[in-house]
Amino acid sequence: MNYNLPSHLSDLPVYQKAMDIIMLSRSISTYLNHDLSYLNEDGTEDNDIYFSGDIVQQSSNLAPEIINVERENCKIKKHKHLESLERLTSKLYSNCRRLERSKSNGKDYLPLLRGEIRTFRKLKRHWMLTL
Repeated sequence: MNYNLPSHLSDLPVYQKAMDIIMLSRSISTYLNHDLSYLNEDGTEDNDIYFSGDIVQQSSNLAPEIINVERENCKIKKHKHLESLERLTSKLYSNCRRLERSKSNGKDYLPLLRGEIRTFRKLKRHWMLTL
């Protein structure tokens, strides 16, 4: 994807936090995948492995949505991107909660990611006031 990034974007705390969340979720997902990739005793796979992929996908979509909000001039479209950002954040948080119930040693790192998501939400609220 080729974005015309606004020059101030890398200085935005909300964007920096989104990038931190991407890196953290990828690391946690990699760690979880090693534990969850084995088959159960009955030969079925662990369904929680899909949630580990979901946290990576959802966190990877945070930064592009922030970019879309910053680039958009139309208030209605900007609001739609903000709603999408809120949905992504909520789904990411709930998938972290689901993964905490998994049978993996990596679940101990998920509260750290949830804490980062809570911080992101606070930063997002302040950022939205400046738009």
